[in-house]
Amino acid sequence: MSETMKVHNITLFHVELAMRNPFSTHQGSLTKRPLIIVKATDESGNAGWGEVTAFPGPFYTSETIDTAWHILKDFLLEQDSLTKLSHPSEFSSEFSHIQGHQMAKAGLEAAYWDLFAKQRKKSLKELLGGSRSFVKAGAVINLSENFREKLPLFKEQGYERYKLKVEKGKEKEAVAAVKELDSEVQLMIDANGAYNEEDLSYLASLDELGLLMLEQPFPAGDFYLHSELQKRMKTPVCLDESVMSLHDAKQAVRLKSCQMINIKISRVGGLSTSMDIHNYCMDNDIPVWCGGMVESGISKAHNLALASLANFTVPGDLSSSERYFFKDLVVPPLTIHGGRWKCLIS
Repeated sequence: MSETMKVHNITLFHVELAMRNPFSTHQGSLTKRPLIIVKATDESGNAGWGEVTAFPGPFYTSETIDTAWHILKDFLLEQDSLTKLSHPSEFSSEFSHIQGHQMAKAGLEAAYWDLFAKQRKKSLKELLGGSRSFVKAGAVINLSENFREKLPLFKEQGYERYKLKVEKGKEKEAVAAVKELDSEVQLMIDANGAYNEEDLSYLASLDELGLLMLEQPFPAGDFYLHSELQKRMKTPVCLDESVMSLHDAKQAVRLKSCQMINIKISRVGGLSTSMDIHNYCMDNDIPVWCGGMVESGISKAHNLALASLANFTVPGDLSSSERYFFKDLVVPPLTIHGGRWKCLIS
């Protein structure tokens, strides 16, 4: 790692993608998708691309697209060490003095990883140590969609797992309605932290639904209530918003707060931390899967490289570009074939 990456210039672009349909959870709704695209170049003309996937408002995490732009412009891009890194894996420790702002960091680090791969004429999958030639895909059915229309289409496209966004108190009827259409479907539900301590017994009763998992029932940052729930139910509890770092993942595993973890590159601060969490979970027999952020093909390519690692055993939220957008930023747009993605993305 003695040779630096030779980053010559970093450029930010603020873009907005038109969405085919709103994407809605109980936290909020997207009708268009703003993104920050990061381009890192060297003097030979190689370009690495990253993407900041913060939302317009702070309904998923405390970050927004505007706060991320501020942190990038006024703090991260002001660091002299940006041009002195020998390897992208150094990024996380180099900027650990900047507290939080995981999505801003992740977008910049992603551009470094992509540039590093191109400088060495390797795929990102190779650099990360991915072992799969394809990744299984799962689809999300959000609150603004008619699952009766979507489910037959998803089945035809070969998606192997479905995540149903649900409203509190309406979970059983929603699952029953889906299973009326397909009794064999691999189904999980996600209410993005909508429940509280008074709901423990009710949530435990959802065992009868035979779900693949129950994702993030309690608010972000909680480990105690998730641990209490996991003691009461056989259905695996999966953590999403509660895991913002490797430290969080270790707390979750040691406190028995979950049996699965959803790894989102942007939520945990980048690919390096994502790999650390993957490795820790694999050593502790906790399956992981790759979550999505209604992102463009740039982020999706990074997700596919990450999901090629051995412990990503559950199909991730990796829908085709056309699922959400009229037009993607990558050409050709990324599409699945028979419910699978080929891991040939650089």
